[in-house]
Amino acid sequence: MSMAAQNFKTSIQIQPSFQCHLFPSSLPTIFKIRHKPQSPITLKFHPIKASNHKYITPTKQEEEEDDDDGIPIEHIKTLVKFKSRHNYIRVLEVSRRADHPLAGSRLLLLDAPGNIHSISFLFKSITNAYYDVLATLPPILPPGPLGILGFGAGSAAKLILELYPQGVIHGYELDPSVISVGREYLGLSKVEKQYPDRLFIYISNALNASVKDGYSGLIVDLFSKGRLIPELQNPQTWEKLKGKLKKGGKIMVNVGGSCVEPEDSRKDGNMIMEETLMAMNKVFEGEVFVLNLGNRKQEDSSVAIVGGLPDLEKWRISLPKPLRVYVDMWKKYGG
Repeated sequence: MSMAAQNFKTSIQIQPSFQCHLFPSSLPTIFKIRHKPQSPITLKFHPIKASNHKYITPTKQEEEEDDDDGIPIEHIKTLVKFKSRHNYIRVLEVSRRADHPLAGSRLLLLDAPGNIHSISFLFKSITNAYYDVLATLPPILPPGPLGILGFGAGSAAKLILELYPQGVIHGYELDPSVISVGREYLGLSKVEKQYPDRLFIYISNALNASVKDGYSGLIVDLFSKGRLIPELQNPQTWEKLKGKLKKGGKIMVNVGGSCVEPEDSRKDGNMIMEETLMAMNKVFEGEVFVLNLGNRKQEDSSVAIVGGLPDLEKWRISLPKPLRVYVDMWKKYGG
């Protein structure tokens, strides 16, 4: 169960003669990162089947997509790749010389399709990705610990700990290799040393997480094989998660979307997202709100919150300036 599906898209075209081994297959690959100024990034890998001796004429749609700026392949470096019990793990480093919002970052890829699960910048914490949305949750929660179900390499935790000095986080990740890679390559060891009394990490099934007196809130970022885990399409799971909250607690969820690519090509990210939202709404009827981060239909990416919205103006004022833009982006599910 890989625990944090990232929703990015990158644009690096690797020519057919270039031997790239980011995937188990050595097929030519397009690595696309899309962005617009002041907009969240969406990011994902795309394998392209092609002969090494044929020129592929792009479709009109591909030409339009490639109008966006990309990262030249010489600015991408693979730091590590291996298979763990639960994941196909890769860590990429984007050169600081790259003319792109991800310049100077390290990216954790899990699953065969290459979905991005964590981002780490050396000199900043704001990611311009959905982790920033997750970091808006603490100011609207009652006192108490925050649980992160699907910790990944700790991108959301790092941001929250830096922004909110009183915050305490309990993070749950199934794959110990993900935590090890996070510590070695994505700065997690530094975060743990910096906040020894505020960050607690557990290698366990996140759905079994519990603390005495309950969580003030939960962040749910649970993906496996490139999709939201099936348990999240079951209302009983949300009943159990609701029971883990303190009075007034809320849950914020990365529900993915079309930009998240399942390993099973028969599955559709948008359909899985909708099934998950329906299950949530059966338990939190009328209290489910959705924030869409996609720049275009084929890059749809969403975060949901359950437990209702607070006073928006008070919420906005309580947030650091870079995060205030998200407050007015929420829309009621089904409304």
